Amino acid sequence: MARARNNGGSRLGLWLGIALLIVLADQLTKTLIIKTFAYGDSHTVTSFFNIVRMHNTGAAFNFLAGASGWQRWFFTAIGLAATVFITWMLKRHGHQTLFSWALTLILGGAVGNVVDRLMHGYVVDFIQVHWAGWYFPSFNIADSAITLGAALLIWDELRRVRKG
Repeated sequence: MARARNNGGSRLGLWLGIALLIVLADQLTKTLIIKTFAYGDSHTVTSFFNIVRMHNTGAAFNFLAGASGWQRWFFTAIGLAATVFITWMLKRHGHQTLFSWALTLILGGAVGNVVDRLMHGYVVDFIQVHWAGWYFPSFNIADSAITLGAALLIWDELRRVRKG
């Protein structure tokens, strides 16, 4: 009997399930922030960390936030296209664990932020890190997942280059 080729498709459900957990954690925390904080409210947690409620109509670091509204649909379309592409990649490469973790984190984060754009017209950010008067732009769990996923993609590629 011939062995089935390991193309990762059998692990697609696992990766999509993990991405769904990221989306749920992201949306739960954003819902808590919306119900607890008014826009612009801030609560000091430590000397370098605050919980705030901010709205981002743009992308990373408020890129295009001042545009006339078209950016909502532009970033939603990018997020939806990324969802289709990443799902396809996970189906083909689901057996590559580090690569799939990276894609799964990016997928969960992208979907979490797309949900915000569709529901609110902006992304809810609530994590604020600061030091000595310098404030990093506020972010959320979805942004954190995307960032960690991007770092894992770089790490995976560096490992692949060194092996080759």
